Amino acid sequence: MKHMLKYPFVFLVFTGMFLSSSGFHSIYAQNAKKNTVRLKVDYTKIMDSVSYFNIKAFSRINRENIDVPNIDLSVFNEIDEEKTLLGTVKTNMHGICKFVLKNFDSIKSDSTSTYNFVVSFKGNDSYKKASKSISFKDASITTKLISKDSINYISATLKETKTDSVLSGQMLNAQVQRLFKPLKIGKEFNITDKNGSIIAAIDNDIPGVNGNLVIEVVLSDSEEYGTVKALVNAPIGIPIIDESTFDDRTMWSPRNKTPLFLLIFPNLVIFGIWGFIIYLFVNLFKISKS
Repeated sequence: MKHMLKYPFVFLVFTGMFLSSSGFHSIYAQNAKKNTVRLKVDYTKIMDSVSYFNIKAFSRINRENIDVPNIDLSVFNEIDEEKTLLGTVKTNMHGICKFVLKNFDSIKSDSTSTYNFVVSFKGNDSYKKASKSISFKDASITTKLISKDSINYISATLKETKTDSVLSGQMLNAQVQRLFKPLKIGKEFNITDKNGSIIAAIDNDIPGVNGNLVIEVVLSDSEEYGTVKALVNAPIGIPIIDESTFDDRTMWSPRNKTPLFLLIFPNLVIFGIWGFIIYLFVNLFKISKS
């Protein structure tokens, strides 16, 4: 009789422990600490082309910055505490994405001619919701090529677009586009004068394909205006011949530019082998009939 009472009691104890453990794990899972997403937003404007945000999403986990991939971010234009959705974008495998500001003229600024934006993440099972605000004023760069005493110069003027007022005391970088790193020209520091202008001399010995140079004038990472870039095509370089063999029939060319010997020789070998196999089958068939 004692044994009969003992076993149900033990069963009830283990059942209670299991249910308590399950409930604990369920509560723990619901209350598990989510990681915090951090957003970095940079604004870039290319004159007569496009304006966009470069966005980086990362999280600080175990004292290490970890990229946050494949999360949806919403971009809002904020004016007088009211938000207008401009669109959404998804981060890539490195936690990076680019959001283009289409039809910038339709975006509203506040009474101080400042544009205010919010990049927002609504959160998911792994990360808390997060947002990042960015504000800037719209600036523009106008450029002009000047030739004086056989020396070429690039002249640039920086203005605030809304008010058309010149911006003095700002540093503009003048440089020639290159594949890996731009070639800086002019002074080490080109600071705009009281007219918002700089002038930089262009060396006469800079090579360019067919003598064409692409000169950049850049206001870089300004807290008030972001990054603004103007591009100028200047046919004032030393002509060089493009010796690239990319479009030739070489081993490193695209598939449609495969060298002819790689097309002809392997195909001749393949046709020869198949021809020999067919010849054997024909002869075997003749032998079997004879």
